Amino acid sequence: MKRLLILALGLVMGTSALAQEPYPFVSTPIAEFNEPWALEFLPDGRLLITEKSGTIQLVTQDGKKTEVTGAPTVAYAGQGGLGDIKIHPDFANNKTVYISYVEAGDNDTSGAVVAKGTLNLDKPAVEGLTVIWRALPKLNSGIHFSHRILFDSEGHMFVSAGERNFNSEEPDKAPGQKLDNNLGKIMRLNDDGTPAAGNPFASQGGIAAEVWSMGHRNPLGIAFDASGQLWNIEMAPRGGDELNMVNPGNNFGYPYLSNGNHYNGKIIPDHDTDTEGKYVAPKMWWNPVISPSSLMFYTGDQFPDWKGNAFISGLSSQSIIRVAINADNGNATEAQRFVMGKRMRGLKQGPDGNIWAIEDGAGGRLLKLTPRK
Repeated sequence: MKRLLILALGLVMGTSALAQEPYPFVSTPIAEFNEPWALEFLPDGRLLITEKSGTIQLVTQDGKKTEVTGAPTVAYAGQGGLGDIKIHPDFANNKTVYISYVEAGDNDTSGAVVAKGTLNLDKPAVEGLTVIWRALPKLNSGIHFSHRILFDSEGHMFVSAGERNFNSEEPDKAPGQKLDNNLGKIMRLNDDGTPAAGNPFASQGGIAAEVWSMGHRNPLGIAFDASGQLWNIEMAPRGGDELNMVNPGNNFGYPYLSNGNHYNGKIIPDHDTDTEGKYVAPKMWWNPVISPSSLMFYTGDQFPDWKGNAFISGLSSQSIIRVAINADNGNATEAQRFVMGKRMRGLKQGPDGNIWAIEDGAGGRLLKLTPRK
């Protein structure tokens, strides 16, 4: 009965939160891509866009595309392929770029990696690309790689890793609840891929020293708010997509807890059953799901009323979702849902404060969202 009530409330809330046309922005198509996955701005205003099958495009803001050579060879299957791309915080001086992708292993296994190289914009090409981090163990599952990359103000690199849907129905065997692997977790690393000092499980050594938080399912978005607080958005199982405030050592409970259930109908206890407070509950969750694919916080001036809000791109929801967050307690509320009519893969605030978005799939467009006058 509780699940039915939650579903009914979710349907009502989802409908009431839908923004009505005309939306407060104009969406202008800039260029088309083959399965775009991530976008990143360079200091000169151009963008880097990854395509899942293994191509990197250098794109001007008026849509001119140039392929960047030197992209890695990727295991392109299922949800696997080329993933995120981020420039180093000191890119203006060191020209360093970081790329995540899925790498083939032995016996039909695969796993996410992060590689570091130099971006030569004169060619353009990625040179000296070297893998500096791997999600381990490699598994023969083609889903839940996550592999988002984020840098903090101190130059630490955060990497998200999904649990690959491995042993999800046997919580005691699930990788996200064990520290002998880095699946189902968020890592905090130095810019060379080594564990950063001060991580919460550093005393255990080995792979545990990388881990910042655990008990995640498929964390496809990680972002800092204006105060430097880390957040993540992740796909839950059948119901219960989560927006989480992430602090060191947090365990978010999956698959012991979730506000959704397994796809075969097997019940997972909800977060509110954790009366001992052993696990961290989400600040917001969705049922029906939104299928989140990326997360950003808005800090610009083009949309002044949105400063401090989180924005989530949604796949099955075909939407961009604006979330208002209470600065005092971190509680979150869906403020608006902009239905875009296409599966939305990624979001990025541009240098001028406009919002840029990429659609998912073949023919996925780069969109520029500017204020409606």
